[in-house]
Parts: sequence; structure tokens; C-alpha cells
Amino acid sequence: MMERSALLKEIQAEDFAVYEAALYLNGHPACADALAYYRCHRDRAAELKSQYEEHYGPLTLYGNRDCSCWNWVKSPWPWEKEAN
Repeated sequence: MMERSALLKEIQAEDFAVYEAALYLNGHPACADALAYYRCHRDRAAELKSQYEEHYGPLTLYGNRDCSCWNWVKSPWPWEKEAN
């Protein structure tokens, strides 16, 4: 398991790759290589986000999976430097 800040950096890198691929695909929607690239990085980003949330709590508002408690406010937020 990566340490928290390293995991966040990898999530950011994967999200960047996903957004860049999406921008390219807007102009080249049938490009098989770009679609494969997009899927690969999208899946990796989802995997990393799942790992993060399993160990450190919700990464976004959508990551709160506990129906009995609002966990979003229980730990330092991802952008708080002292938490990372």
C-alpha cells in the first residue's frame, strides 16, 4: 500500500490522463488507440480511488458509502496539506 500523498499523486496523474484522452476523443471519437488508452487510465483511476477510500475515507462527496454516518467530515480532507 502506497503512502497517502503518493497515492493522491498517482490518482491525480491518472485523472489527468483520463481528461486529456477525453479531450482528444472529442475530436477523434473513433480512434481505437485513444479509446483503449482512456479505458486503461479510467479503470486505473477508479482502482486507486477505491484503495484510497478504503484506507483513508472519502476522496469526494460521492465516496461516502456509510449509510449511518457522514464520514466526509471525520478525517482531514484530501487538499489539506498537513493531512498528506
